[in-house]
Amino acid sequence: MKLLNENFLLMNKKNNLLFKDLIESWLLYKKHQVKNSTFYRYQYILNKYILEYFKNIRVVYFEKFDFNSFIDNLSLTLSVKTIKDIVIVLKSILRYAEKKYKFDFALDLISIPKYEAEEITILSKSEKIKLENHCTNKNTFRSIGIIICLNTGIRIGEICALTWNDIDLKNKLITINKSLQRVYKDKNNTKVLIDKPKSKKSIRKIPINRKLYKILAEIKLKNSYSGNEFFLTGKSDKYVEPRNYQYMLKKCFQECNIKNYKFHILRHTFATECIEIGMDIKSLSEILGHASADVTLNKYVHSSFYTKKKFLEKL
Repeated sequence: MKLLNENFLLMNKKNNLLFKDLIESWLLYKKHQVKNSTFYRYQYILNKYILEYFKNIRVVYFEKFDFNSFIDNLSLTLSVKTIKDIVIVLKSILRYAEKKYKFDFALDLISIPKYEAEEITILSKSEKIKLENHCTNKNTFRSIGIIICLNTGIRIGEICALTWNDIDLKNKLITINKSLQRVYKDKNNTKVLIDKPKSKKSIRKIPINRKLYKILAEIKLKNSYSGNEFFLTGKSDKYVEPRNYQYMLKKCFQECNIKNYKFHILRHTFATECIEIGMDIKSLSEILGHASADVTLNKYVHSSFYTKKKFLEKL
């Protein structure tokens, strides 16, 4: 009799469960499993794109819901990348409901739009030389930060979070163990987070080459640091946000008469040059902090016409 009562209560709760209540339960479940930045990202996606459609709908309704039509409607106004993020969050919530309440949403039938990766863009040899010379002549913390990115391939959030504690000149290593970004707390409010980087593989040590070592050693010689200072400001209580650093790079491009590119071009340029000089994929993947060597292979191998031509000339 007790088992029958428990089954009845579970069935009753299952049939009356609202989607907004399921979300609250799922967020509590996820809160201590993911980084703060990821958790805030989940909240933002839910508040901006999902809750307005489904919050007062009973979850049982989703067993017969046409999710692919919902995705088609999203594609009228949103990018493939945004739709993919929405679907991933939605499927995670529904998968949680399946396990907890024995639903069956046929999740395998929900199609995620295919994201067509853009062709990798890199700086030309002359553009890179022009930019490096410009940044060396400016000789500010922020301009030298650009040189660091060109010689290590680190991401914009990683250079913004970099402190002198992370720069080991004795062993000629830079440690990447955190990233700085502005995230949405909710639909309208944001905050700056300094958190672990993108993935476990993103926590890494990158060798400092001779050119970069000389620049960093000269800076260290002229300044006395406790170690907690952010590299881009030289202060422990002041950092540079990624969007502001992107704007600073834009100004550098203008001053060098170089076309305006996104900050990620520094990373693409570094990775492509490493491939061109013959670095093996595993080593490059570890330096870039990619989740797997496959990511590096798909993005960077033979990504430039120069590389293709060089190998074909050997035939």
